[in-house]
Amino acid sequence: MFWHRIDRFLARWRPHRRPLTLLIDAAVIALCWNFTYLFRLGFERWWSHRPAYDGWVLLGVVVTYLSVFAVAGVPRGMWRFSGFGEVKRLTWCCGIAGALCATGVLMLQLYQVPRAVLALHPIVSLMGLCMTRIAYRMLYEHARAQITGANGEGHGEVRRAIVMGAGEAARLLVAGLPQQGWTVLGLLDDDPAKRGARISGAPVLGRFDELSDPRVIAGATHIITALPSATAAQRRRAIELAAATALPVLTVPSVSELQSGSARVERIRAIEPDDLLGREPVVLDEAGIAELVSGKTVLVTGAGGSIGSELCLQIARYGPARLVLYELSEFALYQIEQQLGELHPGLPLVRLMGDVKDLSHLRATFATHRPQLVFHAAAFKHVPLMEEDNAWAALQNNTLGTHHAALAAMESGAERFVMISTDKAVNPTNVMGASKRAAERVLSHLATQGSGTMFSAVRFGNVLGSSGSVIPKFKEQIARGGPVTVTHPDITRYFMTIPEAVRLVLQSAVLARSGQVYVLDMGEPVKIVELARDLIRLAGHREREIGIVFSGLRPGEKLYEELLADDDLTQPSAHPRLRIARLNDDAAEGWMHELLNWLAQPQDGRTPVDQRAALARFVPEYQPR
Repeated sequence: MFWHRIDRFLARWRPHRRPLTLLIDAAVIALCWNFTYLFRLGFERWWSHRPAYDGWVLLGVVVTYLSVFAVAGVPRGMWRFSGFGEVKRLTWCCGIAGALCATGVLMLQLYQVPRAVLALHPIVSLMGLCMTRIAYRMLYEHARAQITGANGEGHGEVRRAIVMGAGEAARLLVAGLPQQGWTVLGLLDDDPAKRGARISGAPVLGRFDELSDPRVIAGATHIITALPSATAAQRRRAIELAAATALPVLTVPSVSELQSGSARVERIRAIEPDDLLGREPVVLDEAGIAELVSGKTVLVTGAGGSIGSELCLQIARYGPARLVLYELSEFALYQIEQQLGELHPGLPLVRLMGDVKDLSHLRATFATHRPQLVFHAAAFKHVPLMEEDNAWAALQNNTLGTHHAALAAMESGAERFVMISTDKAVNPTNVMGASKRAAERVLSHLATQGSGTMFSAVRFGNVLGSSGSVIPKFKEQIARGGPVTVTHPDITRYFMTIPEAVRLVLQSAVLARSGQVYVLDMGEPVKIVELARDLIRLAGHREREIGIVFSGLRPGEKLYEELLADDDLTQPSAHPRLRIARLNDDAAEGWMHELLNWLAQPQDGRTPVDQRAALARFVPEYQPR
């Protein structure tokens, strides 16, 4: 703690380096002048025989030295990097200043000033000035070594932080950061009663908006927000103020991360885009979800995907009797199995490699494990990739695969079947959206067949951090130094975090009635270019350093997404963040039979243009571009 205080003290004064350098150098020169007198005359003669004008001579000597130093740029030097170059510069300066002083004394005929003092003072001053700089560098490097070496982190640059927040989370953070090689310069909090207080040895410097004062952030290398229990609006404001400093911004884990035990307060992380959404946490009917899931066999298709894996993690918290993981990707299946094994070691898992296009394998799987709840998350969802040569693959996986999974669930007597849909199914302009709209209509048809299985779908927009999201791409481009590519300056999207979306999916499963499509409250749409600018600022850059380039809309891409078609109506549900879409679906009696026959036909010789034209017959609102 002592060395952290030393480092904090040095960092706080660093922005005032030049005036402090001149002040300290003036003191050293004055001391060396008196020391030289003492060396030449002895203490008794020095004390009793100094000339009356000695004070004025000393003032002239100090002013002369400082003037030479200022012209030579000595105050611009950083003492922690002092080396031979600094010694060489000081040698020249002391020699020139000493000669000027000697010339001035002789010209003014101040004969009571000993000539030996005039000759020795430049040498003694040079020694004193060099020793001052060497002592500072030794102190700085020792403090750095003590701080970073205590945690086995080597001898890298010490990281200094201003912490936003002065509550319990900040107290735990400030207490734990020194063991990770951090120095906390101070804290900020909008509570005026906390100003001037000390928390774990660090002072509360002022309010959040004082970040704009260069004196407050002097010496800091990072800003850390420690406001996990604050409102979303308060967190967003704090992040925006921190980003305006052009310093890298970090944060403590969110409330949900802390509650789940997956993170501790002192394990700071980078600001994620979901921290910028300014949305309040979702409040769930925990008892209803527990009653739905506890003690039952649950099957998740696409279990290794971004949505599927989060579904598995959240379902596991409610104590299912068995969790069946159905996934096409071997690596994705391995990853989610490892995560579940670490967090829920006692949960019985069934790990199956399978393809939803394989109806016989699905039927065998459902007949063997008899799942009572099915969450269908398997999908191809990358719009541009599915638009051209992969259009048929999207239809086979998203539409036919949904029918296969739903049919197997119905035949095995599953209680509920919930499909993950998308806002791109509304007035679709791309194959991916049209394939999901066709899947919704398949479920609507099956819901009328009188089976005991309740079929429902949940429709939401983009989720931050999902595979294919723009966020990882933006981060990679920023790390490379830019530019960041955005398709269009006016493009907007609805965004939601993956955990938030999955919590609402589980909530919809409690409330759903067969044939319903639930629409999640996605909040306000976000301009992609503003999201890119936020990420640039939070990485500690300015837009003039990391440029933004507009590349043009991609195939099948819209400027904005919709959650409801023009003819659709909604009604409120029992949860404020969920609405029920009352779809205007007037499919003909033989619609699904005709669709399935078309999907079963070989496509030899048919181009993506032909396939999109045929798809428009089955999804009338689809308007291919």
